[in-house]
Parts: sequence; C-alpha cells; structure tokens
Amino acid sequence: MLKDLFVSEVRLKILKTMLVSPEKPYHVRALVRAVNTEINAVRRELARLTSTGLLRRRQSGNRIYYSVNTGSVYYPELLSLIGKEEGLGSDIIRNAKKLGGVKYAALSRAFLRGRQSTALDVDLFIVGSANMPILIEVVKRNERILGKEINYTVMPEEEFVFRKRKNDTFIAKILAQSRTMLIGDEEEFCTVY
Repeated sequence: MLKDLFVSEVRLKILKTMLVSPEKPYHVRALVRAVNTEINAVRRELARLTSTGLLRRRQSGNRIYYSVNTGSVYYPELLSLIGKEEGLGSDIIRNAKKLGGVKYAALSRAFLRGRQSTALDVDLFIVGSANMPILIEVVKRNERILGKEINYTVMPEEEFVFRKRKNDTFIAKILAQSRTMLIGDEEEFCTVY
C-alpha cells in the first residue's frame, strides 16, 4: 500500500528502517546494507529526506550519519503509516474480520518507536468483543519476531464507555497517549458521550 503512495521504493525502505528506531544514527553504507540497494540511490534519497527536514545529517570525521528528526511535522504520521504497514499493526488490520467485533484498536506510538514496555504500559488497546484465540496468536507471533513482550488490553465497549464517562484514570491515560488507530475512528474513540 505505501509503495503506491511513494514514488521511490528506496525511499520507502529507508523510512521503514529508520522511523522505527529514531534514536539510531545510520552511516550511508549501513543503510545500503539494511535496505539492500545501490549506494547512489540511497545517497539520493537521503538528500531528499534531509531537504524535507525528516532526517538530520551529521558529519563525524570523514563519515556522514543520518538520523530521524522526531520534531519534523511529518514524523508522527509517517510512523503511523509504517505501523499500519508492518508488524503488529499490519497483522491486526489484516485479521480485522477474524478478530470479530472489534470497534477500536489502537497501537501506542511509543511501542512503534521501539520503547521497552513496563507492566504499566499498554502497547495495544482493543475495544469490543475480540476473538481471543486469533488475537493471542497474532500477539504471540509478533512477540517472537520482536523478541519482547507486547502488553495489550481488551475491553468490552460498554465498559469502555462507562469508564470514559467516569473519567477513569486508566482510560484517561490511554486517551492521553499518542497512538495509531488501526481500527475505528479516532475522534469517536476519544469523545465522551
């Protein structure tokens, strides 16, 4: 889907590699290996992405390093797009019908950025009546790939609405965190009715 939006496949590969680990600087040759593309194409795309302000360029000796500018106005949306195209987000979207009556599914942007979760963090929040065996299978598969635990919560819609109205601290925290909506409308998700 994203390659239909982006003209350059090399640019897309660079974005997929760099956006999910914004703190990591990449040398040109390391990116060439990571995206398995010729060096001139990578250099050309790095120049374009730097000119848009999405990447930062830093010289150290005779090497040039590139890193993500998380302050870029494009960063959050591009990270969300990558989150929907790759990994857990993509799996949830692909299996939406099998998951059953899911009204909302939201993925924490901190999770997409590679944050190591604590017991208090929720990486994936689902509202509705999910088919739990399918959800568990999807989560376990992604945990194996990532090599880390994914914290998720499934809540019936009635309970979610009730706790939202009561200004429940857990729900308030979920609504306050930055997220990528995988299923459902974000405004409706946040509105107290």
